Amino acid sequence: MRDSFLNIFTNVYIITPFCAWMLAQLIKMLLNFIKTKRINYSYLMSTGGMPSAHSALVSGLATITGINVGFGSPIFAVALGFALITMFDASTVRRAAGTQARLINEMVEELFKEHRFSEQKLAELLGHTRFEVFMGMTTGILVAIQLSTLSCFPANTI
Repeated sequence: MRDSFLNIFTNVYIITPFCAWMLAQLIKMLLNFIKTKRINYSYLMSTGGMPSAHSALVSGLATITGINVGFGSPIFAVALGFALITMFDASTVRRAAGTQARLINEMVEELFKEHRFSEQKLAELLGHTRFEVFMGMTTGILVAIQLSTLSCFPANTI
């Protein structure tokens, strides 16, 4: 069988974005460790924070696509569009949702002090600053460039 399920483990278009995402998540965990002196494994799956793992993933995918099939190809244009929409969403819509969650949590805390009220809080770390998105994008591009130089990943063509 030519296209085996196991091919996903050698597909540079899957490996590169995954490695970029994982590196960004590990950087978040390291930055939190430096700040708190405690290892918090929840950062491996968290949203928000520095750098943006979503931005790393989509920019890694777009970059490796451009490197392998050409930056003038239609498939690169699709990958780039996907990356831009994802990064715009991370820095605007999801960021606004995180800000609203923080404000609602503050209101709930105020009400809880005065009255009996639920202590359940909303997730506040949802979106990213533009700098976090930029650093995620940079992480993805650098991972894609580095992995494109390795001979263990054949240049899969689309």
